Order: sequence, then C-alpha cells, then structure tokens
Amino acid sequence: MKERRYITLDPMDLTQRERHGYLLSAVAPRPIAFASTIDKEGRVNLSPFSFFNVFSSNPPIMIFSPARKGTDNTTKDTHHNVLDVPEVVINIVNYPIVEQMSLSSTAYAKGVNEFIKSGLTEIPSDLVAPPRVAESPVAFECKVDDVIALGDQGGAGNLVICRVVKMHIDTSVLDDDKQIDTEKMDLVARMGGMWYTKASGNALFQIPKPLRDKGIGVDALPEHARNSKILTGNDLGRLGNISALPDDNAIRKAKEKLANESNADKALVHLQVHTLLDDGKTDEALTLLFAYSD
Repeated sequence: MKERRYITLDPMDLTQRERHGYLLSAVAPRPIAFASTIDKEGRVNLSPFSFFNVFSSNPPIMIFSPARKGTDNTTKDTHHNVLDVPEVVINIVNYPIVEQMSLSSTAYAKGVNEFIKSGLTEIPSDLVAPPRVAESPVAFECKVDDVIALGDQGGAGNLVICRVVKMHIDTSVLDDDKQIDTEKMDLVARMGGMWYTKASGNALFQIPKPLRDKGIGVDALPEHARNSKILTGNDLGRLGNISALPDDNAIRKAKEKLANESNADKALVHLQVHTLLDDGKTDEALTLLFAYSD
C-alpha cells in the first residue's frame, strides 16, 4: 500500500467554517432533499438540504437536517415550518432541475415562494399539505415524527425525522419490471464548496453485493497477489468477492499455458490479471493468480 502522510486535526480546534469545509468535502457525494413545506399561514417554502438520507424501510424513514447558519446562528424557514406544520414533501433532484434547485437555496425573505422564484411547478399532494415539485422524478409525501436539535450554536443541525406516507414515481424512470432504473434517473449529488456530481454515464458502475454467497476474502489470495505493486485494492476486493477457489484442473491448464510463455514474470501476470478484471473475467483472473508461483 502506498505510504500516506496525514495532517491530524482536533475538530474543536477549528473554526465552524473550517469544520464545515472539511466535513462536507470529505463526506460526499451526498443526496439532496428538495424539501417543500408550508407555514401556519399556508405559505409555501421550497429549499434543498444535503444533510439527508434514508434510514429505514420498515417503517419508511428519511431524515434531513436544516442546520443553523454558521455566520449568524439564524434558523431556516423550513425548520420553523416543520415545527408548526409537521409535514414535508421530499422531492428528488436530478440533472434537468439542478440549476433551479440551486436557485431555490437563495436566502429569500420569509414568505417568498421559491417555486415561483425557481420556475418550478407546484402540484398538490395527496396526504400532506405541502405541494410537490412536478418536475421531480420521485417525490415522497411525509409526516414529520420528530425534530431533534443537535445544538444551539451556528452550524448545529436539526434532525427532521420524516415518515413516508406516499410515494410518487414518474413512469419514465421505471424499467420493464416497474423498478427505478438508475440510469434513467440521471441523479445529482452534493460535494464540497460549489461542487456537484452527476450520477450517470461512465460515473455509474456495478459491484455484486456479497449477500448470498460468501467471498473467499483477500486473505485467501496468494501472497504474491496480496503484496502486488500492480494490483489495486479494488482488484483484490473483486477477487476476494469470488465465492469459490478455482479447481485444480483449471489451475493446471493455466500453469501449462504460463510455462509456454517465456516472459511470464510476476509483473506481467499481475498486469494480465488486472486486464482480465477490467474485462469482467474474474474467474479467469483468479485462476491465473493461483497458477503463477513466485
């Protein structure tokens, strides 16, 4: 493994702004809760939050956090609204609306409708009072079960615990089995500073989940593979995720093939293994590793 050099920081020795920068730049990408709420007078608010995720499917629970402003310790309209009217719609943000979503985060005066400012379309919800965003590919109507303050100083979050009571999914993002197609969603996520990321195209890749079959583990690989300067951590992880060692017959045939290659040294073998993994030929790559002897 490449030697790393670190700076080591006590978060409480940093300013709130410095902590904020390190945390949000490192813990990324983050999904975006595009939250629509209403106040006691029925005035609509729409604002995005990247302190957000889903935390349970039974019951279906999402949590987002409108934090206190770091500069003056003020709280957001969304925070006040969910305390007064404990309902919210969490609209999912994809690339076609990312600029309008960003515009809605402007600190407009209380009572200003960000739907109008951003040019997005209100559509009535079925079970909650706040409207949903018509342009959003997925929207979750939620009841707010609790709001938990994490502090009373600038930068402190307020956890809004939301129970999903109805889901709306645009049929254009579904596959033939009526499941959400990740590629069709064209999602975006928040990074640090002004950065976002687009979750589509070459940015998407799949890794089989080791749920049904137990992988052999990296520790089962030959020592020359574990200590390789060529094979990456991802290479080793993919090999360790294979559920069974290669059989003796396959190893024997690979050994015979290597014996006919006069230049089959360790570096070349590891390069071949890396290429096989890139091509999705994981079993062949594993067999080659076991066929080679240091």
